[in-house]
Amino acid sequence: MNGHVRSMIVHQWKGPISTILSLLLLMDCTTTLEANRNQQCGKSLQQTLKLTRLIQKQSVELIKTYKVSVGNSSDLICRASLNNIPNPKISGMEPSERIVSIYTKLQAFFPHFKRVYMQQADLQPPTSPLLKELSQVENRSKNLLTLIKGFYQNFFPNLPLPEPAGGTTTLPPAQNIFQQKVYGCVVLKTFKDFLLNVSREVRVLKNKVCRTQVNVLLY
Repeated sequence: MNGHVRSMIVHQWKGPISTILSLLLLMDCTTTLEANRNQQCGKSLQQTLKLTRLIQKQSVELIKTYKVSVGNSSDLICRASLNNIPNPKISGMEPSERIVSIYTKLQAFFPHFKRVYMQQADLQPPTSPLLKELSQVENRSKNLLTLIKGFYQNFFPNLPLPEPAGGTTTLPPAQNIFQQKVYGCVVLKTFKDFLLNVSREVRVLKNKVCRTQVNVLLY
């Protein structure tokens, strides 16, 4: 084989080889990027789950403290059915919709927390453990809201969150002391149930979002 023929063969293969190498490099970069985003996704949701479980555990203790502080340890005051309190169930078909549901309902609880705190601040001494625990749960819940918002914006950048989230929250009218006891306990119990649902949902989302959403973003 003379030099001219060899040159022609090398020239013929040069283009396909370059293309194959480029594709292999692209696949390697894509795989690395996908692995990194999966890791980031899992880490973010694990952090969210950890905080949710902590708040849920605190909410159980908060209800116990509440019953003792208001002078009624009966579970009956927590079983009442009240209007205008957020439904603890998470709605939506797609993962993005269910995250929005978590976000909006969590935010909808804050006016109720504030109302319960103000009611009990008028009835309890400033050093009451109930007031301290109410503040702790509310503050950590706001941190949870920030985590959920950040995750949603990172992994669903083309689907903006509704603002204001959850719309207007309607609070109950003026209440007597007994009604305040019932209202506060129902709010706290409903919130505890909501957090339990959030914990379950985050575990499911970790499998659905972290393994599939990356492919949607890349391809």
